[in-house]
Amino acid sequence: MKLIRILCLALFVAALGTSLVQAQGDAPLAIVMTADGPIMPPMLEYIKRGVNVAEQRNAEVLIIQLDTPGGSVTTMKDIIEVIRASKVPVVTYVAPRGAWAASAGAPITIAGYASAMAPETSIGASSPVTDSGQDLQTTEDKKIKESIKAKIRPFLEPRGERATQLAESMIDDAKAVTAQEAKDAGLIDFIATDVNDLLRQLDGFTVHTDNSIHVFKTANAQTQPLNLNLIEQLLLLLTDPNIVFTLLSIGTMAILIEISSPGGWVAGFIGVVCLSLAIYGFGILPVNWFGIIFLITAFVLFVLDIKAPTHGALTTAGVASFIVGALVLFNSAGTPQFQRVSVPLVVAMGLFLGSVFFIILTIALRAQKVPIRMGTETLAGKSGTARTDMGLTGQVQLGSELWTAAPAPGSDSIRKGDQVEVVRIEGLRLIVKKK
Repeated sequence: MKLIRILCLALFVAALGTSLVQAQGDAPLAIVMTADGPIMPPMLEYIKRGVNVAEQRNAEVLIIQLDTPGGSVTTMKDIIEVIRASKVPVVTYVAPRGAWAASAGAPITIAGYASAMAPETSIGASSPVTDSGQDLQTTEDKKIKESIKAKIRPFLEPRGERATQLAESMIDDAKAVTAQEAKDAGLIDFIATDVNDLLRQLDGFTVHTDNSIHVFKTANAQTQPLNLNLIEQLLLLLTDPNIVFTLLSIGTMAILIEISSPGGWVAGFIGVVCLSLAIYGFGILPVNWFGIIFLITAFVLFVLDIKAPTHGALTTAGVASFIVGALVLFNSAGTPQFQRVSVPLVVAMGLFLGSVFFIILTIALRAQKVPIRMGTETLAGKSGTARTDMGLTGQVQLGSELWTAAPAPGSDSIRKGDQVEVVRIEGLRLIVKKK
């Protein structure tokens, strides 16, 4: 009887577990992405992958948790197109507390089928700038601003006049507002403390997609994070000017080491990889290419100080040129703060490279003062034994070698067996004198 009870209990637990698994499997799926960083091509690829995954898994909603200082206007437009073309409704959510959707991040937030912000977040300051971070000229400025406003106008019109005016003032006047101000103006739909709170508020909310009206069913939604993969993380790192600058410095120094001491492969391989990654970063970041001239000048001066030592003068000039070049390359006037290279990093790297080349220079100078220890030049002054009588020429035993030799002008007559001293070398013949 006891065995039957245990068996019945086990069957009940198994059935309960199966029903829970089935219930969980039937729960709507909410995929959550974390778009933390500048709006650059790697972020676009990440969001594209998120949309594809959400569609493949038939998710109920795709939430893009956004925290960005802004970025490329072109990439922003591409991201908006991806969001609006998604078959799964995309909800943009500015979070966590303290996050912001600045510059290009604001139109992306507005482009969501529904949008939300966490408390203590902000949105706005969306006036466009050039790729180098500078203010646009009047005509170009007007064209790009009107283009951005036209891009987001279809998403703003259903939200009312106040939301439209606020969004346009963000673009025209670089205005920024808090989450509560955005909610009061109708620019966003919810203020949510976290993703679970957002899903609770989304439940029953209606949005208009291209083909139909969608009512969110997120009360019991199962959340699933979709993080950046390794390649996306690497590419996003290359939008950091400090990383790109460090790769450029290491890569260039490694290539110079390989050129100065050919035959190995480690330095050359490291140099090529670092420079390749740095060049990719240059293609994304707003850089002033005039700075490259100063950087090239710096490394030329480093090499010249090794080849034609000036006791460190050229190395010092090279360090100054390197620092100026890096600051011109990344920190030109008007470049956004988040796309600027750290000045202490530039100075430290310049001093480090200068120290490395100064050490190389010191070693080179010492090497020039070391007496020659190899080759025929080392034979002068050494003693040997005459193996033949010496007229115009003869033979001399020098260590374990037998040399052709000739007496030095004014030398005493040399006979077989006499001890001789090498005066100099002429071609392959020793000039000797009797000791």
